[in-house]
Amino acid sequence: MFSFFELKKNNISLSTEILAGVSSFLATAYIIVVNPSILSQTGMPFSAVLTATVLVSFFSSLMMGIYANNPILVAPGMGLNAFFTFTAVFAEKLSWQVALGTVFWSGVFFLLLSVFNIRSYIVKAIPKALRFAIAAGIGLFITLIGFANARFIVANPATMISLGNLNASTLTFIAGLLLTVVLLIRKVKGSILIGIVLTSLLAWPIGRWWGGPETVVTIGQIVSKPDFSLLFQLDIVNSLQWSLAPIILAFVFTDMFDSLSTFVGLAEAADLLDENGEPRNLQKSLIVDAFSTTVAGLVGSSPGTAYIESAVGIEQGGKTGLTAVTGAFLFLPFLFLSPLISAVPAIATAPALVLVGVFMMKPVVKINWNQLEEAFPAFIAMVLIPFTYSITQGIIWGFLSWTALHIATGKIREISLALWIINVFAVLALLF
Repeated sequence: MFSFFELKKNNISLSTEILAGVSSFLATAYIIVVNPSILSQTGMPFSAVLTATVLVSFFSSLMMGIYANNPILVAPGMGLNAFFTFTAVFAEKLSWQVALGTVFWSGVFFLLLSVFNIRSYIVKAIPKALRFAIAAGIGLFITLIGFANARFIVANPATMISLGNLNASTLTFIAGLLLTVVLLIRKVKGSILIGIVLTSLLAWPIGRWWGGPETVVTIGQIVSKPDFSLLFQLDIVNSLQWSLAPIILAFVFTDMFDSLSTFVGLAEAADLLDENGEPRNLQKSLIVDAFSTTVAGLVGSSPGTAYIESAVGIEQGGKTGLTAVTGAFLFLPFLFLSPLISAVPAIATAPALVLVGVFMMKPVVKINWNQLEEAFPAFIAMVLIPFTYSITQGIIWGFLSWTALHIATGKIREISLALWIINVFAVLALLF
């Protein structure tokens, strides 16, 4: 074990790696609750999505540790699950079976890009300001979903949206949000997961002691067999259509940019660099990420991606793949706890969604707001994602406005061939 994971070479102890794995798991474990709560809105069984979430997280994190030897956990990604539910299924009217098929094909495409190293060419074509803006826009989108799930923000025919009623449910959400923020400020390990548990406990009296209109927490049995009903339920044939190319590419690009930013950020922060100053085992890590997305489509989940929350374990001293392997095995017991987890109400996971939005806003400071040809497309991409309730529309109009402004200001030479190709796909997405 010491030689396989190169513990001596990295001057790290077995106990430190295990502790780091536990810490990363605690920071990432909220996805076990949040992912099923989002994807089950498509009609997919909650318990089956939970099983799929655990399977993707286990196998992907295990492969990241053993194949890529990196201390990074991989699980179904936030933002990607929102795109799956609210864009692919709700906005584009796809069945969840076809949507799973697009996830599978995006994983295959991403895998080819990673194996043949084409990703670097594509990444260079995307303006950095748009990458930062898209990440922030997805964060705003997730935050809006969190507020809506808690009924803190509701539809209003006069003003489009407005503040919801302050009742037992919304006050419980506010209390849970504040509790989770305090835990994060105090750097308590597993803050988001603890916040979900505490908010669920606070929600228990609603409809019982407080006389609310409904009971939001109901617990029957705690343990049950895993629900494998979503395995291989994807529609591979009908998902491979030209009209669905924008959906597949959106999954690919979002996953790829998210993964690259995670790998680069963690490598720089923790000095996980190779002799050339590049993130350690980057190509292998991206192959694992692509494998995770492919597997997700097969087992019944939105795409998997590297988790920035792995920084928690790295801060605890984790440097090798043993950290990821430890975290991977901690996911497995939750295969049998779907009844307990399904009792977690929407107002308990809503604070996590809001806070993920906070974390994803960090890149906006890297945008040059004084340079309008950069700031305007970035702003358009960022705000249209939540305003149109579509990640795709934000990305499309961000690319098109960037290109139009650079043509109008005589900077057409800054538009690469790859970006022209991306713009063609953007126009086709609007037309079809």
